[in-house]
Amino acid sequence: MTSIDSSYDLLCFLKEQNLIDEKNEFWWPNDNSFEILLGSILTQNTKWTNVEKSLENLKKLNINSLEKLSKINLEELIIAITPSGFKNQKSVRLIALAKNIIEEFDSFENFCLKVDRTWLLKQKGIGPETADAILCYSCKQDYMVVDSYTNRLLKRFGYEFETYEELQAWCEYGINENYDKIAKLYNYEISLNKIYARFHGKIIEFMKRNPKG
Repeated sequence: MTSIDSSYDLLCFLKEQNLIDEKNEFWWPNDNSFEILLGSILTQNTKWTNVEKSLENLKKLNINSLEKLSKINLEELIIAITPSGFKNQKSVRLIALAKNIIEEFDSFENFCLKVDRTWLLKQKGIGPETADAILCYSCKQDYMVVDSYTNRLLKRFGYEFETYEELQAWCEYGINENYDKIAKLYNYEISLNKIYARFHGKIIEFMKRNPKG
């Protein structure tokens, strides 16, 4: 495998692989911001195919807003999200999160504009990866999500990181330092948020196609 000196080199390497369908602008398989919020919680410790089943069940129940989620019967929610696993725990946390967002931000739109990482990390069941997924994909803020795929890929290139924050900082630094170069790689105006989203997506898609290396 080719050698890389920075996350910019890694992005260039991945960009040559044609890993993301252009119709998915931000890579995340859903472009509904509220459903992305739900999905970022539901996807913990399970496969995305299971999350899709849960989201479909929630659609059938017409749970499409914070208000409806905050008032749903707990048992009904547990049944709906059963495919995602940890159904009892995730149900309690989703309802609590909806109530806390309403209390703190009043509306989902205001939440997306004003929420920060510190607030999210204070919420039960939200760790760094989930918080950054919400900020990047749901709120369209400039945060790079890193995960086990990112860690495993970088180990192949000889890089190892002790913490989530170190891995994230390494990924973000090379992108920020070379933003002008990256902007030229695309044939359209692209935001830092979208670069982070697509970079994360490329890493995941590459590792799914190349599980061993």
